[in-house]
Amino acid sequence: MAGSRIGEYFAVTNFGESHGPAIGCVIDGCPPGMELSAEDIQKQLDRRRPGQSRHVTQRKESDTVEILSGLYKGVTTGTPIALLIRNEDQRSKDYSAIENVFRPAHADYTYYRKFGIRDPRGGGRSSARLTAPTVAAGAVARKWLEKNLGIQIRACLTNLGGIPLAIKDWLAVDENPFFTADPQKVPELEAFMDALRKSGDSAGSEVYAEALGAPAGLGDPIYRRLDACLAYAFMGLNAVKGVSIGDGFDVIGARGTENADQMNTRWENDFGSNHAGGILGGISNGQPITARIAIKPTPSVRTELDSMTVDGENVRVSTKGRHDPCVGIRAAPIIEALFALVLMDQVLAQRGQCGRIG
Repeated sequence: MAGSRIGEYFAVTNFGESHGPAIGCVIDGCPPGMELSAEDIQKQLDRRRPGQSRHVTQRKESDTVEILSGLYKGVTTGTPIALLIRNEDQRSKDYSAIENVFRPAHADYTYYRKFGIRDPRGGGRSSARLTAPTVAAGAVARKWLEKNLGIQIRACLTNLGGIPLAIKDWLAVDENPFFTADPQKVPELEAFMDALRKSGDSAGSEVYAEALGAPAGLGDPIYRRLDACLAYAFMGLNAVKGVSIGDGFDVIGARGTENADQMNTRWENDFGSNHAGGILGGISNGQPITARIAIKPTPSVRTELDSMTVDGENVRVSTKGRHDPCVGIRAAPIIEALFALVLMDQVLAQRGQCGRIG
């Protein structure tokens, strides 16, 4: 399917459906000579895996990854790396009632209008299930970036349903089910999600992400700007409706004298601030690269909403099945993976064009 590939130099093609036998990806362009094991990939997949708390979908998937090609004696060979994740807990019967009905705010209608046919089981290709191969590919990219350039990528939930969350303790992010760096707010989030689930509704969210240690010089003018590539990748994640780089929309009310990241050799990285989010003219400047991602409420709600059938008849639809009341809760590992894929692609492009990185 067109649109199932990301990257030019580190290219990842994603395949499969939510209720098919398996999902996966093929990575083309990974440099040779890097030690890689299934465990390297599995630890990131386990962070994204469903069913780990009562606040997310209860679909039980081990998300066990199989490396089918691209390695010899545990080392990448430079040839395509094929990764497979078998689906284990499909309940296709949950979707039999909507085979000919469009769920409001889902991709059902647009997929049908585009292709003339759609797979209604779990949303088919439009399902967030297909983010697992993204995380798997991202794990390969982030290992290379960490090993060779010392780049660290991290993300955390900064707003859940209108509840602002501060970034206080990065070590706490993987120690709670919300991927928040504001652990004192966890009880409030637990209560909010319990009430939300009982009401049959859903909520939106915001995730903050950053890359530390990225060298200056990544990105190209005009159409392959680093910030444009990041926005493109993040907007490819299910339910994402907005991406801001650095200060983002806060620049609207700012003055140039306030927004400028002034330079002085006395300062670390020569900058006194980072309103630009580490990117100037579409090219990284050596500061932390920062982004905020807005995620809409999950469209799968038990409350009946107006919709129609494929024959144009008016109906009321209540979405059954196992769904995340807030998809942003599990988004941090996926956003980190997308971040890594973009940076990896840009690093290889920079090395190929200029013969050096940084």
